[in-house]
Amino acid sequence: MKRQKVQKPLKKGSNGSIAVLDIGTAKIACFIAYIDSAGEIKIVGIGHQLARGIRAGVVTDFAEAETSIANAVNAAEQMAGGTVENVIVSLSGGNLNSRNISIEMSLFGEEVTDRDIMDIIEQARASIAHNEHEILHSIPVSYYLDGARGIIDPRKMFGKKLGADVHMITGQAGVMRNLAHCIGRCHLNVEEYIAAPYASALSCLDDDEKQLGVTLIDMGAGSTSFCIMAGGKNIYTDSVPIGGIHVTNDIARGLSTSIVHAERLKTLHGSAIATVSDDQVMIEVPPLGEEDSDDINTVPRSMLVGVIRPRVEEVFEMIRSKIEMSNAASFAGKRVVLTGGASQLLGVREMASNILGKQVRLGRPHELAGLAEAVSGPAFATALGMLEYRVKKPVEEQMFDAHLHRGGLRAGVEKLVHWFKDNF
Repeated sequence: MKRQKVQKPLKKGSNGSIAVLDIGTAKIACFIAYIDSAGEIKIVGIGHQLARGIRAGVVTDFAEAETSIANAVNAAEQMAGGTVENVIVSLSGGNLNSRNISIEMSLFGEEVTDRDIMDIIEQARASIAHNEHEILHSIPVSYYLDGARGIIDPRKMFGKKLGADVHMITGQAGVMRNLAHCIGRCHLNVEEYIAAPYASALSCLDDDEKQLGVTLIDMGAGSTSFCIMAGGKNIYTDSVPIGGIHVTNDIARGLSTSIVHAERLKTLHGSAIATVSDDQVMIEVPPLGEEDSDDINTVPRSMLVGVIRPRVEEVFEMIRSKIEMSNAASFAGKRVVLTGGASQLLGVREMASNILGKQVRLGRPHELAGLAEAVSGPAFATALGMLEYRVKKPVEEQMFDAHLHRGGLRAGVEKLVHWFKDNF
């Protein structure tokens, strides 16, 4: 599937154009934006399509996935009035792994330099087995110098021993290579990958929440990813393999109807919390395989709620268990922010509060220039967060990116992408 070429060249902003690609189970979204000299983001192109050939961030059908990606990018390019070559891509679900690594190095009383920060990050990255996992983010959560902790930026300081707690987020190498292959067939380069919950956190959380401690839960169609932010940093990332599509499938099986009708029932009548009127409210359920409009089953809404509730409970119970077993539980604070398309189901907020025992709010992405109302909701939090990531990327990641490019470590990946472009 070749992308249509827009003849008019894409106009550059003060800091160039950015294209992001959020690849999910339900939809694929592409946003094109500029960053002006003041660091403000202006969206100029938007495209989104129903996802085909993708399941929980994994390519399951190359031809269908390629078509969905190409259509989303084409729509964004048509609106922007030009073409893009590089895209930032989200990675979500069970493809993500997270661990915190403590690294120490001797300074011999010298001043801490950028090179020392790079050495700390390189040592943390070297501890990851690259044959199965690729590193998405290496985020120094905190530094300590000669035993003194809580240092935000140790550069220009003097000491004998520098240490750092580094949060490493990795993705499954095979999944990332398949995505790069599929995107390459659309004549696009993968500029970098971003962990979906991290991006969603940047787009939905307030600065105070990120500083004091908060859990961001991104409820997608194929999986539910989450991260814990504290001290302004992402300190824990994980996921559970259940999302909105699993609720839809439960409804289809439980009420013996089609997937399409099950999704409609969930959207119009579904709730994760029972009410006293559920037994009196009757809903129509078209039976599976019946085309005659007269053959419509009528069931109380309580039956629909009875199918939805256990699955949603399972999601939050799994998240609670993962957080309790992590080293980040004590930093998670008392707040939870829900985002993602599946978070809009009625009663999800109340159930999350009951099971997690925290204050819960629904998160919406921050307002950006050029953003249409139709794509400003929780379902687009990851895509919009990837734009904000470019502006808010931690200084250590910016420095290390520059170091990688200078060292030519990405040359092999770039050659592979160009090979796909030339041969497919």
